[in-house]
Amino acid sequence: MTTMKNPNSSSSKLALLSHIKYEHLVAGISGGVTSTLILHPLDLIKIRFAVNDGRTATVPRYDGLGSAFVTIVKQEGIRGLYRGVTPNVWGSGSAWGFYFLFYNAIKTWIQGGNARTPLGPGLHMLAAAEAGVLSLVMTNPIWVVKTRLCLQYSEEHIADHKRYKGMIDGLAKIYRSEGIRGLYRGFVPGMFGVSHGALQFMAYEEMKNRYNQYRNLPIDIKLTSLEYLTFAAVSKLLAAGATYPYQVVRARLQLRGARYRGAWHCVRDTWRYEGCRGFYKGLKPSLVRVVPATMVTFLTYENVSHYMLKRSELNASYAGT
Repeated sequence: MTTMKNPNSSSSKLALLSHIKYEHLVAGISGGVTSTLILHPLDLIKIRFAVNDGRTATVPRYDGLGSAFVTIVKQEGIRGLYRGVTPNVWGSGSAWGFYFLFYNAIKTWIQGGNARTPLGPGLHMLAAAEAGVLSLVMTNPIWVVKTRLCLQYSEEHIADHKRYKGMIDGLAKIYRSEGIRGLYRGFVPGMFGVSHGALQFMAYEEMKNRYNQYRNLPIDIKLTSLEYLTFAAVSKLLAAGATYPYQVVRARLQLRGARYRGAWHCVRDTWRYEGCRGFYKGLKPSLVRVVPATMVTFLTYENVSHYMLKRSELNASYAGT
């Protein structure tokens, strides 16, 4: 049975640091950036659906996914589909990079350095949750700017000194006008979102492990692209269905001039005026976007990380001879 090490011992902390490998950071960034560049328009539409509570006049309404694409291109041009793409690339790339970096370091630490030691669902969720919290602390300000850039409609009458011209400009203006609190809007529901990553990684890892155990192969053996894509898609569907409501709450709290006093107020009003369906607004475009994005991200990550780790091992063996 795998046991958790004592986190209070200095030697244990040094052991954790020794398991941090930059290859996972680079591979995670590669996966996040690739999927974001391909699928950002769907992410933008998901956010616009999510914040449409039916009571905010400045929020445009679309009849469906196709209608949203046509309306945005007609009113804002092709560039309208890529509003907020810069912070999304930075946010997604850094989030996935940090997530895979922290997750693999924590997981390898729990395994005692033996990558072939199965952890089980509980420890997989624990490692993923810890990695999620660390990643969220580092990336929440980027997500706030990305959300607001996605919600700068062409018909909005925003004064030039208030309009965000880009990611850096957005970060600076939010900090000047709202302080640190403004950069961490949506952080509380984002913490609940850690459960999304934990569920996804637990399902993904358990499917890979059980599949390899069924074939009597080591659990860390490289799989085919189709196998990675299948496990990534199934794990994302499970996690998305269970945790999507927090994303709606988070997006509404991050909206400029949000009417909500906090996460609970947002939950209460959404339930009062929109019912259960209100918590799942934007789910269809979200799934259309996040499932392929996750498949691309995980496939890119697995291939890049295996290649880089293999190259590192070869370099180390050459250096030792």
